[in-house]
Amino acid sequence: MFSRWSNSNHVQENDSLQHESKQVKELRASLPPLSGRCLNYCTDACLRRYMEARNWNVDKSKKMLEETIKWRSIYKPEEIRWHEVAVEGETGKVYRANFHDRHGRTVLILRPGKQNTTSLDNQFRHLVYLIENAILNLPEGQEQMAWLIDFTGWTLSTSVPIKSARDTINVLQNHYPERLAIAFLYNPPRIFEAFWKIVKYFLDAKTFQKVKFVYPKNKDSVELMRSYFDEENLPTEFGGRAVLQYNHEEFSKQMIQDDIKSANLWGFDDKLQSVGNGHSLAEVAPEPVCLAPPVS
Repeated sequence: MFSRWSNSNHVQENDSLQHESKQVKELRASLPPLSGRCLNYCTDACLRRYMEARNWNVDKSKKMLEETIKWRSIYKPEEIRWHEVAVEGETGKVYRANFHDRHGRTVLILRPGKQNTTSLDNQFRHLVYLIENAILNLPEGQEQMAWLIDFTGWTLSTSVPIKSARDTINVLQNHYPERLAIAFLYNPPRIFEAFWKIVKYFLDAKTFQKVKFVYPKNKDSVELMRSYFDEENLPTEFGGRAVLQYNHEEFSKQMIQDDIKSANLWGFDDKLQSVGNGHSLAEVAPEPVCLAPPVS
């Protein structure tokens, strides 16, 4: 009996995967011919994420993907280089952790209480850079990242304006769909509730379910963190045993190496140029035409 149930379940899974693959092919067929970085970006895994974000509706997924292609052609997130945003990272307010969660996901640590600048545009550019970097460093077969947000030192005076929060959320949801696996808001102060009551309405249902409030004295919260992270890797600020140390100089060296890796991935010119801090970076080549013209 168990064998029959197991075989039936296996058949259903195969049917589901075949159906999803068929829909991914349908989405790809609906797109105009791709070239340049768009072709690099629109992998089957990428298309699958957009389909997942739009409940496997091809038309809605296509619209979402085309809007992302337009946004990326204007904002050019893959061209951002560390030396352009390094000042934003001096306090370690956002950085890629040197450990993964139990599922092998890249982990971004965010510490909004460490805010050190006033330019909202540069702050967002810094965040986008690190999201791209987190994606660049995902293990093979892994598509998502985890966020750990430490509210130590956070106040309403260090929070971003509501409009900026909304714009940031829109970009993350619409142009990085299904990239976030889970976000832990660790021990937020009560005053954060007023901010959250407004911001939460900008989140779609799927993203909202991925946001978890965690409190160190709550048993369920502690168990939730343990289910995602090894205590030996998790910093004490998040209830683990590891010592959290952000070294800006060492992190900068890592990012510069990753900039070269990113340049190779996106097909940029591999010539190196010297920048103001004395390090070398891959030179960015002009972006080729993304969408091929229709055949007449």
